[in-house]
Amino acid sequence: MSRFDPPPHPLSIWIVNPFDDIPGEALPPLRFWTLCRVLAGRGHEVIWWSSTWSHRRKAVRKNPVGIVANEGFSVRLVPVRPYAKNVSWSRFRSHRDFGRALERMALEGVASGQLERPDIILSSLPPLEGPEAAAKLARRMDSQFVVDLMDLWPETFDRLIPGPRWLRPFLSRFFLGGMQRRRREIIRSADAISSATQTYADTVLNDMAPEDPAAREKPLHVCYLGAYLQEFLPPPRLPPADEIPSEPVAQKPLVCVYSGTLELSQDVDTAIAAAKRLSAAGTPAEIHIAGTGRMEASLRAAALSVTGSCRVIIHGLLHRSAYVELLSRCDVGLVLVKPESLVAVPYKACDFAAAGLALVNSLPGELAGLIDHYGAGVPYTCGDAASLAGALTSLADYRRLLNDCRQASRRMAEAVFDREKTYPALAQWLEQLAH
Repeated sequence: MSRFDPPPHPLSIWIVNPFDDIPGEALPPLRFWTLCRVLAGRGHEVIWWSSTWSHRRKAVRKNPVGIVANEGFSVRLVPVRPYAKNVSWSRFRSHRDFGRALERMALEGVASGQLERPDIILSSLPPLEGPEAAAKLARRMDSQFVVDLMDLWPETFDRLIPGPRWLRPFLSRFFLGGMQRRRREIIRSADAISSATQTYADTVLNDMAPEDPAAREKPLHVCYLGAYLQEFLPPPRLPPADEIPSEPVAQKPLVCVYSGTLELSQDVDTAIAAAKRLSAAGTPAEIHIAGTGRMEASLRAAALSVTGSCRVIIHGLLHRSAYVELLSRCDVGLVLVKPESLVAVPYKACDFAAAGLALVNSLPGELAGLIDHYGAGVPYTCGDAASLAGALTSLADYRRLLNDCRQASRRMAEAVFDREKTYPALAQWLEQLAH
């Protein structure tokens, strides 16, 4: 059977994730909407178990009308209490609500005959409570249980632990050890593991060893968050290399973009400092910042202080059409993420590559390896304005380098981020598990 052949027979598949936007909230579809859509398109009966509280919008959500007719799958909302902050006791209590109510609703639905017993239950991690409930349900209903690794949870909280650096490992074991033990039990319970990056899979599986080396024998599939390449035109090509001067020449402004949350886990304030350096050097450039968060007001004020040859434009949160249009006018995508966030390959990197933007990246590890392999961009040191300004200057002065990085970035997207290829491959992997 080839990658895109239809399955031998339809399956009943439950997807458990309370975080992603559901149909009717935002475009484009993120990971789980995309997966549900692909599975439904392959003929499966798909239920997405989400929550009544929108993690992104911090607002109550309602079940979308006409979703089955429009998308081919259904959404069931699990009642949870609201929370205002991503790091708060209210959020953890909300996750506990999700796990308990999910288990109760699912068992009642199957017992009453309203729901069909699932062949596969795929649950995202985080949170812990979703896959814990999914594991129990899978055992009771003789279903395949797949855990989908979306983040390093609880390691992502390490950076929030106070105290001197030498003391943090001890405090981390004290505060986070229970969560790590719960995660290990989830991995032991799983029949298979999917992951948004190889980094997440390696970290979680290494945490199992040497106590449970059998975890590495479980089926594993890596599917990046990805992007819809058809949203973006390929980048324009410059003339052949022998027709481009190898020395710096005066050019139009270098147009750069950062998109995403404006929170302390991002290195966006370094972009302001780098912009001032570019202006001092007379380098013509534009830095566009799209997104919202607690830093938005301070960034707007700081952007006003940047004058001269470089401008900083703060857009706020853009509708998808405006976001796509902005990326289509840019040359460079700025991956301004602090390494301690433990993010490996963020959504923004996938979108920037799909738009054929040269990537200027602060993250080590998996994303840096992909960029180096394809020649898709240049690195900079997080928090170092001189390093970021130097990376941008190299692309502004040498348009051959910029052109080569942009073409390579699009090739990288076509190879590893194209959802039209990667999510059908994930769907077929799930089908093979059931059969």
